[in-house]
Order: sequence, then structure tokens, then C-alpha cells
Amino acid sequence: MKWLDSITNSMDVNLRKPLYWSFSAGLRSSTKALFSSLGSRMPMPLGKQVFFAGVAASGSCAIVYYLVQKTFSRASYYQLALEQLHSHPEALEALGTPLNVHYLKLTDKYNFVDIADAKLKIPVSGPKSEGHLYVSSSRDAPFKRWNLQEVFLELKDGQQIPLFKPSRDNDEVKKE
Repeated sequence: MKWLDSITNSMDVNLRKPLYWSFSAGLRSSTKALFSSLGSRMPMPLGKQVFFAGVAASGSCAIVYYLVQKTFSRASYYQLALEQLHSHPEALEALGTPLNVHYLKLTDKYNFVDIADAKLKIPVSGPKSEGHLYVSSSRDAPFKRWNLQEVFLELKDGQQIPLFKPSRDNDEVKKE
């Protein structure tokens, strides 16, 4: 073991310190630089740290909310339902044109999507009225095409306008 002592004695003193020591010292100095005011060696006050952390968290939540909404709006069941709405003269007459499609209320219990079924309540409005487009869609397997089951428009006065329902007679699609 004499040879091991001679090697360690010849090594630089800093190399004999445990690895966590150098890591924690580096972390401490970078954290100090991050939370100190610009041009100063004084640490940033706790109030500023909390404020900046809150701004970062709020911004992150807003970005996630936007990305979730964008994902829903690009889904085929969503697009198919909007096509049904835009091609239905009675619905267009009731709402008026131009149509405005609003963000989904993500906390609404009616909005539900899993691997085989999707149900959405899409807020829509026009110059004459407003309401919700109710969409029910399904698919046979995870990577298969979505098929609309039912689409109807419910106006704020309670009137329901059916837009799409599949025909049960001979597997044809029935557009109402």
C-alpha cells in the first residue's frame, strides 16, 4: 500500500477532494451568479426570485394551454365536425356568417378523448347567435381513421340543429 500513498501524495490537493465537493461548489457559485442582481455581488431579494419564478410558471402554463388547444384543433374529428357545420345551410342561417370557432373549455366534463372515442363541445358563434357544436366520433383501432357518429349544433336558446348522423340502414353516411 506504500505505492498508493506515494501516488496520492504526489497528486494535486484538489484532486483528492471527493467529486461531490467540486460539483456542489460549482453549483453554489452558478446559483449565486444567477440570483444576484446585475453588476452586484448582493443576492437577489426573495421577493424578486418569487416574482420571476411566478412569471416563468405562468408563461409555461400559457404555452402548454395554447399547444393543447392547437392539438385539438388539428385533430381529424374536430376538422370533420367543422366541415359539417360549414356545409349545413340551416346552421349557417341560425348563427350568421362569418362563423367564429372559440377555444374548447378544457375543464368541461363533456370534452373527452381517448384512444377509440372522442366527444367534444366546441363553442361557436356568429353575428346572429352563439352555441355549441357537439361532436361524437370513434375509430376501430388506434391508428385508424376517425368516423363521426353524431354532430349537432345547440344554440343558446336551446334549439338543436342536427348536422350529421350515420345511417343505420345500409352503412351509408346520412347528412341531415
